[in-house]
Amino acid sequence: MVTAGDFKKGLTVEWDGGIWTIVDFQHVKPGKGAAFVRTKIKNILTGAVVERSFNPTDKMPKAIIETKEMEYLYSDGEMYYFMDQETYEQLPLTHEQVEDAIVYMKENTTATVRFFKGAAFSVEAPNFVELKVTHTEPGFKGDTASNTTKPATVETGLTINVPLFVEIGDTLRIDTRTGEYMSRS
Repeated sequence: MVTAGDFKKGLTVEWDGGIWTIVDFQHVKPGKGAAFVRTKIKNILTGAVVERSFNPTDKMPKAIIETKEMEYLYSDGEMYYFMDQETYEQLPLTHEQVEDAIVYMKENTTATVRFFKGAAFSVEAPNFVELKVTHTEPGFKGDTASNTTKPATVETGLTINVPLFVEIGDTLRIDTRTGEYMSRS
């Protein structure tokens, strides 16, 4: 059990029927009345962010989140299949479970799958991926205005803004945390 007075950023707790991670917190000691802990918490299943105040003595169970490196194999249109690299077991996941990460992943990409009480609930793509450009408008010679970008579609279907010199067939390094173009290789 964890008390609200022991909150730290990144701590995961079970509260109100959900699994929540502490995004931000502040211990408040007003001149009148009892002290309290003002928190910003995020539901890791739904993504909802809530601001809530707790009594510093409020207790809640700590949620144990397990992570496992798994390889993305393929999609059959409805489910996305991941393979445990140690046991070779395949795990089918729904679009809701993979939607944030799947736009950065092609087949045979390793991802981090997060589990709570043995059930997978989300997938995290690697921090950086390299994807090939499948469609973009041509850049024009002499069109070198600084920080000018154009949209480009990569092999997974993701569209990102890239510099004008990027062409079809180029391989791009993309930061999956921000969705931004990093470099061309």
